[in-house]
Amino acid sequence: MRVGFALKFGAALVTAALYWGDAIAQSRPGAVVTPDAHNCYPYAGLWSDRIDRALAGGTPVAIEQDLFWYRPDPSLPGRSVVAHGKPVNGSEPGMVQYFFERVRPLVETATRNPNHSHWPIITLNLDIKTEEPEHLRAIHELLVKYQAWLTSATRTNDASHVEVLTVGPILVLNGPSDAQQKVFYDEIPVGGKLLTFGAVHSDVHDLAAPANKIETENASNYRRWWNNSWIVIEPEGQPHATAWTPDKNARLRSFVAQAHARGLWIRFYTLDGASKTEQDTNGWFAGYNFPSLDAAGLRWIDSIRDGVDYLASDQYELVSALVRKMTPSKLPIR
Repeated sequence: MRVGFALKFGAALVTAALYWGDAIAQSRPGAVVTPDAHNCYPYAGLWSDRIDRALAGGTPVAIEQDLFWYRPDPSLPGRSVVAHGKPVNGSEPGMVQYFFERVRPLVETATRNPNHSHWPIITLNLDIKTEEPEHLRAIHELLVKYQAWLTSATRTNDASHVEVLTVGPILVLNGPSDAQQKVFYDEIPVGGKLLTFGAVHSDVHDLAAPANKIETENASNYRRWWNNSWIVIEPEGQPHATAWTPDKNARLRSFVAQAHARGLWIRFYTLDGASKTEQDTNGWFAGYNFPSLDAAGLRWIDSIRDGVDYLASDQYELVSALVRKMTPSKLPIR
């Protein structure tokens, strides 16, 4: 009995180790193309189904949340709310309500499954719109409450050394600002856990510059991704984009290669090809919209082929379905 148990227990440990190694491999830049649900939250009480739409396409998936600090009375505590822009009035949801508790069933199912090879299943992209120190610290305190779910790395004395990730079902990303680094990295004690990872800085003064001039930083223990507006590929912007050409695709590939060579995930936002009616009905912005669905589709296809890690669109269903079709071997079974 004891021998049989020992053999089974040992086999389980070996299996877990193999799955854990697979999870680390899957989390590396270039390993997986993830559909990225742009602006995945309600506006003024409308479109509250966005997170349901995003999650319906399966995992892995990225969920973008824009955050504002709401504190109408200085004598009272403030709180972080999910909203697109000012003014905020306090009726907006917070991340506990709108994100964390909504994904709880998926996360708990994932943690019960010994196969973690496709973790993280969800990337939470925090677009922090107001950077009051108390707001940033409130965000960090919330992440601490859910840290059992989160991908983390150990804070060390050497920021340039990229520690191996402890991969959880959720990966949290945040922006490039030094104010965010102060709270999410600098204030974490050595030996503590980094629970969210910042973007590298970009120099976009010359949109036609090569990738290695726009981004010059290697990944660090804290800064692990590169966030790009599509205008670095087509400076004229989505609504005025001309034909998609081999030269444009070569530029896209150069950005992906630059990111991956520096140990960074790379994201591009936002690639839509919706009709005017679809934009109006769904609250999508014309500035992100290509002249046609076909025009957007060509760019989606090459972004997936070229290994863009996070492909952001408001058309969650279409991009998710295309990613699943083009990269089936890399995707978990739902």
